[in-house]
Amino acid sequence: MKKIPHTFTIVFFLILFAALLTWLIPGGEFVRESIDVTNADGSVTQREVVKGDSFHFVDNSPQTWQVFSSLFSGFCDKADIIIFILMVGGAFWILNNSHAIDIGVMAFLRRVQRLNRFKLFQRIGVENVIITLIMIMFSLFGAVFGMSEETIAFVVVFVPLAISMGYDSIVGVCMCYMAAHVGFAGAMLNPFTIGIAQGIAGLPIFSGIEYRFVCWVILTIIGIAFVLMYARRVKRHPEKSPVYKLDAYWRERVEQQETQQVKYYTPRVAWVLYVLLGAVLVWCGIRYPMTEIAVGHGTTSLCIMPVLAALYVVSGFFLLRKSVHFFILDLLIFTIFYLIVGVLGYDWYVMEISALFLAMGLLSGIADKQSADDLAKLFLAGCKDILSAALVVGLASGIIFVLKDGKVIDTILYGLTRSLARAGEVTSMGAMYAFQTLLNIIMPSGSAKAALTMPIMAQFADLTNISRQAVVLAFQFGDGFTNMLTPTSGVLIGCLGIAKIPYGVWLKWVWKFILAMIIVGFLLILPTLFIPFPGF
Repeated sequence: MKKIPHTFTIVFFLILFAALLTWLIPGGEFVRESIDVTNADGSVTQREVVKGDSFHFVDNSPQTWQVFSSLFSGFCDKADIIIFILMVGGAFWILNNSHAIDIGVMAFLRRVQRLNRFKLFQRIGVENVIITLIMIMFSLFGAVFGMSEETIAFVVVFVPLAISMGYDSIVGVCMCYMAAHVGFAGAMLNPFTIGIAQGIAGLPIFSGIEYRFVCWVILTIIGIAFVLMYARRVKRHPEKSPVYKLDAYWRERVEQQETQQVKYYTPRVAWVLYVLLGAVLVWCGIRYPMTEIAVGHGTTSLCIMPVLAALYVVSGFFLLRKSVHFFILDLLIFTIFYLIVGVLGYDWYVMEISALFLAMGLLSGIADKQSADDLAKLFLAGCKDILSAALVVGLASGIIFVLKDGKVIDTILYGLTRSLARAGEVTSMGAMYAFQTLLNIIMPSGSAKAALTMPIMAQFADLTNISRQAVVLAFQFGDGFTNMLTPTSGVLIGCLGIAKIPYGVWLKWVWKFILAMIIVGFLLILPTLFIPFPGF
């Protein structure tokens, strides 16, 4: 069996290849201009986009020693994601020190196994139900509010769960990361892809949602079916898993918890923490009695903050009477709730989410009677454990900087789009889709890619009598599927680093699924050329 190169090695050679392209491809640039884009809530913001007929060649800028400086630029550009990974890693290390997640997973599995008494669950398998429900939930998150970076924090929860059920770390990553990105690709209300692309293309925000919902259902079913079939093979023959040896770390951790006798207790400091945190949440409920949740084309006012505060007060009291471990799990669950509310209602991003998880980690440690010095040591241990995952995010970002500084991205875009004007409708649509798919490998940012390509693609759509809505759909699919394999995606590299899955192993496993999704995506685009769906 051939040895798969280290992730750092793969990414660095990709940087060298990008530098080689800057010597072979002539430099070129489009002129950028600012336009007004209407958001889902009716507000107007300015966005820099490309003028479709403004391409001009410029002096070539071959990259040499810049392959090294690009690493610095990559770290600076992805500093928010890198810090996010480190803070989440440190916070979860503190939480894991209490063994709350391990105890919660085992308690959950014991309860779930009781369902095997029913013939229906015996036939379909309780574990299959768990995987399906979790993947549907994360797929919805990706489809509705564009969950992406947030999945990094959940890998450390679902990988142990998958191992405990007899699967591998790949199944654990698929339950949260892959599911969210399948939903991201088949999104209905994603403001980071559909919202921006439709605004630039001059379409009503989130129009065409009916057909997009059908696409989301189909893509989610395919994703779940693929993971379930793989999970079934791993369950029967664990040694055939491509990460069987690599998962020794996770199996050892789970086995230690299974053999360890749990001492249930509730220290006095946990009760004090419960009261103080409850007072803060009640104050937040009073301060923010109504929350404007932005979903789709409008907003809905809900009294979420008071409800969450009341639920915390009730659930925390009963769980503390049982054990501090379950109270810490309660903190984790409410962290997830507040994360969703923050993203949908208060425009939270990685800074706010990082602070939320850091607070969760510190509160978990305090509830577990950890001293300030112990909390600092545990946090640093977590950062050390996750450091390689954080570093490779910055390393991968260097690929984009080499291509950008070499001034070849616009040239590639111009060359490909010129050929589209001479093709028929189906060929043009397929070429647009293929272009967006390939471009996403080197530019995984959906919003940046929308600003770069949609002004041009919208014009070509008019020339070839293709609906602009269909072009947005091609952009959406092209932006989504290859996110799950491109080494320039900080989210993918971060999730794999936390799960301790080498990038080469993941690529070898996932490429067939991505190819199938790309083909299905094209088949879903074709009907829009011939059937007048609402909004198309």
